[in-house]
Amino acid sequence: MTKKQKKMLIRILTAFVLFAVLMVCEHAELIYGTESGWFWLAAYLIPYLVVGYDIIGKAARNIRNGQIFDENFLMMIATFGAFGVREYSEAVAVMLFYQVGELFQGYAVGKSRQSISAMMDICPEYANLEEDGVLTQTDPDDVAVGSTIVIRPGERIPLDGVVTEGESFIDTAALTGESVPRKAGVGDAVISGCVNGSGTLKVRTTKEFEDSTVAKILELVENASSRKAKVENFITRFAKYYTPVVTICAAVLAVVPPLLLKESFIPWIETACTFLVISCPCALVISVPLGFFGGIGAASKLGVLVKGSNFLEAVAGTTTIVFDKTGTLTKGEFKVTKILPEGCGEEELLALAALGESYSNHPIASSIREAYENRTASGRGQAAGVHSRVADVKELAGHGISARIDGRSVLLGNEKLMQENGIAYRPCTAAGTVVYAACEGAYAGCIVISDTVKEGAKEAIAQMKRVGVKKCVMLTGDRREAAAQVADELGIDEVCAELLPGDKVAQVEKLLDAQGAKERLAFVGDGINDAPVLTRADIGIAMGSMGSDAAIEAADVVLMDDDVRKIASVVKISRKTLAIVRQNIVFALGVKALILVLAALHLTNMWGGVFADVGVSVIAILNSMRALRTKQ
Repeated sequence: MTKKQKKMLIRILTAFVLFAVLMVCEHAELIYGTESGWFWLAAYLIPYLVVGYDIIGKAARNIRNGQIFDENFLMMIATFGAFGVREYSEAVAVMLFYQVGELFQGYAVGKSRQSISAMMDICPEYANLEEDGVLTQTDPDDVAVGSTIVIRPGERIPLDGVVTEGESFIDTAALTGESVPRKAGVGDAVISGCVNGSGTLKVRTTKEFEDSTVAKILELVENASSRKAKVENFITRFAKYYTPVVTICAAVLAVVPPLLLKESFIPWIETACTFLVISCPCALVISVPLGFFGGIGAASKLGVLVKGSNFLEAVAGTTTIVFDKTGTLTKGEFKVTKILPEGCGEEELLALAALGESYSNHPIASSIREAYENRTASGRGQAAGVHSRVADVKELAGHGISARIDGRSVLLGNEKLMQENGIAYRPCTAAGTVVYAACEGAYAGCIVISDTVKEGAKEAIAQMKRVGVKKCVMLTGDRREAAAQVADELGIDEVCAELLPGDKVAQVEKLLDAQGAKERLAFVGDGINDAPVLTRADIGIAMGSMGSDAAIEAADVVLMDDDVRKIASVVKISRKTLAIVRQNIVFALGVKALILVLAALHLTNMWGGVFADVGVSVIAILNSMRALRTKQ
């Protein structure tokens, strides 16, 4: 409980004690000579002002600023009216219970913020910069890329980088929700915001602080509450018109019936005050955003960042999920599994491919170079002479590369590259990605590279089907045979293979056109080339741990530990959250409508109004808090 909430609690308890004493004295007639109403007015004003002075102050300031119709105004007018018709105890009770509801609401909002605010604690306060063997404690913002920083045991990693010395276990729980620490040694990448374990690490920084993982996460968290769901926007607009309408209705109720029926104004004024208390839209204005905030908090506990309640609402309608293959459903850890030369030896074919791919940072290129270095003695010294052996390297988008190696014209790529250049190649049906090679216009053979399916990917697809996702689709630039093998293994419904980078957007467009009006499509990817598709889909889901900055920026939901199994959990969270929000709306409006009718017919008093306002608000807030308890 915050300091402000503690002060409010003291005010409420003080006012309640005074109120209880006055009620006992009044009804037991323990104080004599108090026949005059002025005594009781003055007496009840004391607890009223103790508990409600801030509400009156807010209402007065809002009126001065032209913002008249809000819950503070309704409470002030209703309680002033109750004092005017000598219902002193009811006036104090309304303000007292209203403040109890406000205190409970503040506490509930604080609880729902905890799981998200815990993310804000990941921001490192300093970095240990090493220069010429001397350590200097400095602001992470002032550390340049390529600097060496030292992270002692128990310290938070301030910047993204690569370990150059030392070995330790890294606690990533604050970012990924993963409770098991990850081992980090020389050559391993570490991300900012995680906590170093028992060993001291030296890290070479790879990003400035403003581009680091922790900075981007903090930016996402800070902006999450600014993106409202359609339901929230509806409630905001609803309250804007609802409050002045009920105020006018209350004024009409206080004046018109007594004039028409020629009755006393006092009972009708009391009814109008009750009408105002009942009509206060607190339950809707608070519980709806609180429900979404709880859902976002529940997702963050699992290590999933949802960038706004509008995206959480969209996830609830997801019926189709489209996956990029490499790095999303598969590890992206490619290994050369077959070398099939034709007209040359295995070592010569592998050398041509490794030299041709020497300038590429693609995982497939890396796997070919690694295989060459591991298999041959000459490969281990390749880097030294590569510039003199390779020239005129050209990347042919979606096809492969062309280059001159040792003065010979070489083509490396897929079947389309062979066909376009009139190479008489032998198609390879082996499972995996096939790189065909041609030298001086003649087919030289092919190399098969296989990827491995991610742990938990098959389970993730099954879980998505269980939570109501109708179709799982996989898009890939890989060969049909390799794509089909992965799809069969995982239980994917539809596969689109051999796609160029621009084809993915076109395929998503087709799937979007085939959807129903209330159905939503999510795309899951991790690469720079996935950014356009992530933006075009109804919901873009990016890998936060190993994904590119462009993909994370374009996405609406970020999986901090790249575990696709958590997508099903987010769908469950979003649907439960939306159900809770709808329950609150129906319950709040239904109870208020019923008691408003009863009040207009003189069948309930101010205590009914207190229940319709504070009681309904408390019940709705309690219901909203259930969103936080969603389990994976």
